[in-house]
Amino acid sequence: MAPDPNALATITSWLVRWREGDGDALSQLTTLIYGELHRLAAIFLSNEREGHTLQPTALVHELYVRLGGVQGFDWKCRAQFLSVASDIMRHILVDNARKRNAEKRGSGEVLPVDEAAFDTPAGSADLVQVDTALGRFADRYPRHARAVELRFFGGLRAEEIVEAMNGEGYNTSLRTVERDWRFSKAWLQNELERG
Repeated sequence: MAPDPNALATITSWLVRWREGDGDALSQLTTLIYGELHRLAAIFLSNEREGHTLQPTALVHELYVRLGGVQGFDWKCRAQFLSVASDIMRHILVDNARKRNAEKRGSGEVLPVDEAAFDTPAGSADLVQVDTALGRFADRYPRHARAVELRFFGGLRAEEIVEAMNGEGYNTSLRTVERDWRFSKAWLQNELERG
């Protein structure tokens, strides 16, 4: 279901006001978009390995703490904000996974690598391994990698990916995003299988 155009305009106006220093804007923005942020956090966490300690509400709160670092972005739309929020959530979870993996390595436990389920956000793949592979991929194919980040980690639909990427300065279309996704999925699955 496509978001209400009036709600999108309101979200964009609060983003602009926040960038310009309005102290109340982030609170108003968060109120408007909290449900989407919580849904995004739930997508991330539903695919985390057993034993993770974060809950969706805690992940959204950690995101809120870190949003101050992106206030000055040239905000253009809701999808752009969600893409940045998903990037921050991804970094929070990858940092937690790295810490957890370091603790497990210290215990001598072998960490298995699951086959990535790239057809759903955040799949069942090891987040650290996917993050590493995605970094290598981004060096060669930055536009493709950005589309993967937005879909795999952000849970955005193809139309939202186009909107977010165009808001970030990419000049892309729905057809290009879909083609990039097919190529990216194959490249990353091959990379993860090789270890």
